[in-house]
Amino acid sequence: MSTPSQLQVSNSGQARDGKGDLLLRCPGCRCETAPLSSVKAEGWRCPSCGFHLARRNAMLHALPAGRRTYYANFAEEYLTIRRDEGRGSEDPAYYLALPYQDTTGRLTAQWAMRAKTYRYFERKILPDIERELSGALNVLDLGAGPGWLSYRLALRGHRPAAVDLLDDPLDGLGAVHHYHAALGREFPAIQAEFDNLPFADSQFDLAIFNASFHYATDYRQTLQEVRRCSRWAARIIILDTPIYERYEHGERMREERHRQYESHYGFRSDSVPSMEYLDQVMMRELSKDLNLRWTVYRPWYGMRWHLRPLKSRLTGSRPPSRFWILVGNWKKA
Repeated sequence: MSTPSQLQVSNSGQARDGKGDLLLRCPGCRCETAPLSSVKAEGWRCPSCGFHLARRNAMLHALPAGRRTYYANFAEEYLTIRRDEGRGSEDPAYYLALPYQDTTGRLTAQWAMRAKTYRYFERKILPDIERELSGALNVLDLGAGPGWLSYRLALRGHRPAAVDLLDDPLDGLGAVHHYHAALGREFPAIQAEFDNLPFADSQFDLAIFNASFHYATDYRQTLQEVRRCSRWAARIIILDTPIYERYEHGERMREERHRQYESHYGFRSDSVPSMEYLDQVMMRELSKDLNLRWTVYRPWYGMRWHLRPLKSRLTGSRPPSRFWILVGNWKKA
């Protein structure tokens, strides 16, 4: 364990070492800590449990062996679907253009929507958080994919840490080197799971789920882990997660999606029981159970998107999801 001489706690409650580095926490025993700057080229080995935090290809690998096995089938199926959809590129310019442009032209409509979400967040939400918390923010980019959001935040002077389950070179953290090269410096890119984040307590000002919250298997556990790593004044941002008015609408979407995957790919892509959506009852329950206050923002995605609920009523089809932006903060006890 870190001794008081090794670990300092600032007046803001942030756990820091003497250099101001992020402090990593062993994902094996969850007790030993080490400053990020102390992790050398060969990685870091926990003195208590022997877990090896490996450093490879501009990434830290903080997924225990048993968890890599647990997620192996999910990762294989997920990447099969993503490859078929045409995600990723060998061209560095593709990554630097995200989310504003899909230079491959394969998923133009999807990236156009992601761009609208990010623009709304960047112009109407982030400035208020920056003013309130002041200075460069420590940001958890959860479900970072190739790291485009971390890159955008780094350009604004913040200190992101990109976290994703996948280290794929096209559609995962294996692509962060494109952003490191463009910035002329690195931001942390760490392969880890939501419910066992490899960070010491009370370090982050902002945690952003970037089209990823619905991959959690237990929303309460995931949010509690984010809370552990965050300052009390921190904000939680949920971007591009489908939100339904009612539970049964989300369940219908889930079943339709898995049937579609089974028909097209031969598997349902449900080996890991991801939640896959939020509904308004879930939001209220999370708020009550975790003492969390939500603020809801509704970006404008265009008239066709706006009229989707009306169209579903007229046709008798399943009500569509909304893609609201949720901003959460912890209420004082």
